[in-house]
Amino acid sequence: MSISRREFMQVLAVASAGGMAISGRDALAATPAASERLYRLPAFGNVSFMHFTDCHAQLRPIHFREPSVNLGVGAARGRAPHLVGDALLRQFGIAPHTAQAHAFTYLDFEQAARTYGKMGGFAHLATLIKQVRASRPHALLLDGGDSWQGSATALWSNGQDMVDASKLLGVNLMSGHWEFTLGASRVKEIIERDFKGSINFLAQNVSTADFGDPVFEAYAMREMNGVPVAVIGQAFPYTPIANPRHLMAEWSFGIQEERMQKTVDEVRQKGAQAVILLSHNGMDVDLKMAARVTGIDAIMGGHTHDGVPHPQVVGNAKGQTLVTNAGSNGKFLGVLDLDVRGGKAQGYKYKLLPVFSNLLPADREMQAHIGKVRAPYQQRLDEKLAVTEALLYRRGNFNGAWDQLILDALMEVKGAEIAFSPGFRWGTTILPGQAITREHLMDQVAITYPQTSVTGMTGTAIKAVLEDVCDNLFNPDPYYQQGGDMVRVGGLQYTCRPNAKAGARIGEMTLNGKPIDADKTYKVAGWAPVAEGASGEPIWDVMETWFKTHPVVGQRKLNQPRLVGVDGNPGIAR
Repeated sequence: MSISRREFMQVLAVASAGGMAISGRDALAATPAASERLYRLPAFGNVSFMHFTDCHAQLRPIHFREPSVNLGVGAARGRAPHLVGDALLRQFGIAPHTAQAHAFTYLDFEQAARTYGKMGGFAHLATLIKQVRASRPHALLLDGGDSWQGSATALWSNGQDMVDASKLLGVNLMSGHWEFTLGASRVKEIIERDFKGSINFLAQNVSTADFGDPVFEAYAMREMNGVPVAVIGQAFPYTPIANPRHLMAEWSFGIQEERMQKTVDEVRQKGAQAVILLSHNGMDVDLKMAARVTGIDAIMGGHTHDGVPHPQVVGNAKGQTLVTNAGSNGKFLGVLDLDVRGGKAQGYKYKLLPVFSNLLPADREMQAHIGKVRAPYQQRLDEKLAVTEALLYRRGNFNGAWDQLILDALMEVKGAEIAFSPGFRWGTTILPGQAITREHLMDQVAITYPQTSVTGMTGTAIKAVLEDVCDNLFNPDPYYQQGGDMVRVGGLQYTCRPNAKAGARIGEMTLNGKPIDADKTYKVAGWAPVAEGASGEPIWDVMETWFKTHPVVGQRKLNQPRLVGVDGNPGIAR
């Protein structure tokens, strides 16, 4: 259901009168000044950056449920970004049952989503960016990457809809991750043709696999109010592991910490008085890097989709570094102001602004662009596939309702005993009673390697897969965390010990109540193969086949592992 801004204010007034506990001090209280209060941002300092990341090609406003499970292990336990629900609200001083609580947590999601409406959308984000720039004409707009993938129109246009939208939005600098799944030649084409003279694509950690030559610019120097500043780019270090290597076979990635330090030293020697790292490392990696690499004033990060309200201040050998993460799906815009005097930053202010589409009028030029790029595909996008009776969402360490739906369809259509689905963090949320359209489906599966398969796997091989992915997620050293969330599992039940050592986290595997036999071969369905030359019908065809016999989608029973050793962990809802 879509409501107007006027109706939105009326809904808020009724909800408040009805006892929904919407605070009278809440930024979205039902008054004409709601937008002005929420987005009031007094100018500060002389150097400014705006930052969004991981929008995953969502040009229009969406619902996106934040995770109820985001476990931290080792030193990461109990600290941002591994806080969910009430624990996150307490840590950052956010009142429950408010618009801010809805933006940053899963709490009361369905009710809050119907009250506050959708979030994000490039036309609304464009309006907010223009508002911020009005008081900060010098501000640079940074895109942390994962912008050209995640929707039907991005897939069908080979990313062109997002490339053109980014230029219209006024992006100055960006880095990447899922962009590379369009293939190396397409990435280079966009940078050399579309971005030339307007957007710098930065990645200090990507080089040619043969001679180690830089593939992209490592950094860009700019001047703001007479202050020289540098922005360094860091692409996702493990792209060839998390995604098909053959799509960027001639490029080498990695964290490249030593090279990062040399790059920071280089820009400082060239006169940079403020240094920003535009990172797609993931927040845990950024926190470690901030403690080891000196000379960076702030890391504006992405990849892990964490909306973190305040910067984390990390000390290192020569000072301190701010570490931020600006969420996903266009839900937030981070604004960092620095007061740079005497050759260095003397102070800062940071605010992560939630993008409530009901409070920000759509920018006409961007709205026209969105309508234009969607027009050729509108009929396909709007086709109704089914209706959901329950909330469908994806984000969380182990499973989500959308993931379970995909697993159920894979097992039924493919006749498999077990199914695996990737632990992708992207994918929009739809509310109970909504029609599931092809656009909603594609929000979950729009990738360039969508093939499905059925494979015979022994019990030993199944355990090895689960252990490997689990270590990517829960290795206590962030530099070894190489993927997304845990692979989603259908049919198979298991126990997970996140705090155990590598190779000992997965146990008690059963199928239909019987222990998995290490030597027996099981029929396992899956999709999104990283190996070159894979064949099989695309996952969206499998899903559409399933929807034809399931026009009404009921509540999914999530197949979750039994967790051991996580009692009291504030990264899991209780």
